[in-house]
Amino acid sequence: MIIESPPIVHIHSFPPIERHNSSVLILGTMPGKASLQAQQYYAHPRNVFWKIISEILGVKAVNSYEARTSSIVAARIALWDVLKSCRRESSLDSDIDHDTIILNDFASFFKSHPYIHRVCFNGAKAESLYMKLVQPFLQNSSDIEYVRLPSTSPANAATSFDEKLRAWKAIAS
Repeated sequence: MIIESPPIVHIHSFPPIERHNSSVLILGTMPGKASLQAQQYYAHPRNVFWKIISEILGVKAVNSYEARTSSIVAARIALWDVLKSCRRESSLDSDIDHDTIILNDFASFFKSHPYIHRVCFNGAKAESLYMKLVQPFLQNSSDIEYVRLPSTSPANAATSFDEKLRAWKAIAS
C-alpha cells in the first residue's frame, strides 16, 4: 500500500492590523496552521503572544480577538507578517519553501504609515527574511529602529515566559 502525503499548499498571510498613526510594527514570518484555520494572528493556544501583549498593555488576556486587536492599535502598534504567501509543509518557519516566497508590500505600507519608527520581529526568521529581502530595497529605512525579539511560538521553549516578557517590553518604549 502506497501512502501519499497531502500536497503542500500555497498559504497566504492576513492583512495588517493597523491604524494610520501606528508607531511600532510587529512582524512575524507567516501565520501557523492554527492561525490560518482560525483566521487570527497568533491563534495557537500555546503561543504566548497575546499573553505578553496583555501584560505589557495592561489588558485582560481572555478578551475576544477583536478586543485584543483593538488594544494593540489603540497603543499605536501595528501587526503584520513579512511574507504575503509561500508554501510551507508545517507551521515551522524552517519548513518554508524559499522558492515560493512572495513578500508583503512594505514600501506602500511605510508610505501610508509615516509614524512607524520601530520594527520589532517576532523571532529570528522574521528578522532574517526582512533584512535580506525587504530592508535593502526600502527608501528612508535608516530612520527605523529594528529590534529582534524572542519568538512567542511554542517551538521556542528554551526561552522562559519571563525572559520573553522582559524582551518584549521594547514594543512599549
